[in-house]
Amino acid sequence: MPNLQNKVIWITGASSGIGEALTYELAEHGNKLILSARRTSELERVKGNCPAGSQENIRILPMDLSKSESLQLITDAAIQLFGHVDIVILNGGISQRSLAMETQLDVDRRLMEVDYFANVAITKYIVPHFLQRQTGHIVVVSSVMGKIGTPYRSGYAAAKHALHGFYDSLRAELWKECKNIFITLVCPGWIRTNITLHALTGDGSMLNKMDTSTDRGMDARVFARKMIRAVEKRKEEVYIGGAKEVFAVYLKRFFPSVFSRVVRTARVR
Repeated sequence: MPNLQNKVIWITGASSGIGEALTYELAEHGNKLILSARRTSELERVKGNCPAGSQENIRILPMDLSKSESLQLITDAAIQLFGHVDIVILNGGISQRSLAMETQLDVDRRLMEVDYFANVAITKYIVPHFLQRQTGHIVVVSSVMGKIGTPYRSGYAAAKHALHGFYDSLRAELWKECKNIFITLVCPGWIRTNITLHALTGDGSMLNKMDTSTDRGMDARVFARKMIRAVEKRKEEVYIGGAKEVFAVYLKRFFPSVFSRVVRTARVR
């Protein structure tokens, strides 16, 4: 089983939450890290919080996932920083807290652009690099919402569901060209991060409130360690979170009508 040591790893959404926690865990094992997000000052903060000996192996690469026209140049820049990329962790994204019929269509489009199309674009730009090297690993941070749908998450769930369709198809296609390119879809449940604060409401404004369920969720560092183990094992899909939300994935799969009745009254915000 390969270990995530001495690898070149590009992490999007690295300025907070899961991305920040992954950075701290991976920096401790001699990896060379490329940190991307919109806020350069926050990326510098995260880098500064890493062990002093690891900071010389960390590069900052600002990016805005909503700026699709910039993603090819940024991907090329990521490759050039250390000469290659071993693993890309597509973690950046935004969430939602609004009812479907109260959500402006522009908000649905923004969710798809950031949570789906940006990841697909980066993937299309980096796969030729992986094929050239005949090795690589794409890690996609999806959500349990990529497997189920609940109230207040229609656009978010749609984008996450789309990720599974794309990457399952891509995995089968790449197998024919290179059996050393791996794809792992990671589905977090409730993780204690600030994702709720930045979640979009129906008119596109930020919620600026913390969900009780999120606040009580799994610690981000605990999640990061579990996620890293799944990536080391090259798992194709993994669910990480509390028993309740992980159970919901299996309930939907095997007893969809029961899940449908339960989710109507589930507390999801």
